[in-house]
Amino acid sequence: MLRVLIPIDGSENSLRTVGFVIGKAPHYKEPLEIHLLNVQHPFPGTIQGVAEEAKRFHHDEGIRALAPARKLLDAAGLKYEYHIGVGDFGETIARYAKDLKIEQVVMGTRGAGSVANMLLGSVATKVLHLVDVPVLLVK
Repeated sequence: MLRVLIPIDGSENSLRTVGFVIGKAPHYKEPLEIHLLNVQHPFPGTIQGVAEEAKRFHHDEGIRALAPARKLLDAAGLKYEYHIGVGDFGETIARYAKDLKIEQVVMGTRGAGSVANMLLGSVATKVLHLVDVPVLLVK
């Protein structure tokens, strides 16, 4: 079973990526083990007394961002697990890929940022440098 990680930020690009994986799933010999990951921005500094509220906020925002992707996978009848991380996007994606023993990361491109990152996006570029597994970029 191929373990696939799909980072989801709630954008059309990430939903297109889910659609791509759904379309390719029947071509694999075995079912895919799909992991959705939403990464939330951490709050700056240490905020005393609000740790539980921050955790709840990140969870709720993550669930909201993951909802359209989960709906697509449910409609396609594909099983998946979902995760919500907090931190730097590229580093968090790489950490989950390692911890979950992911064999392929499938992610969208954004096209924002400096000229060097214009085609891939800075998060995609960072993930390419940080992971030791194939990364499939979906436009």
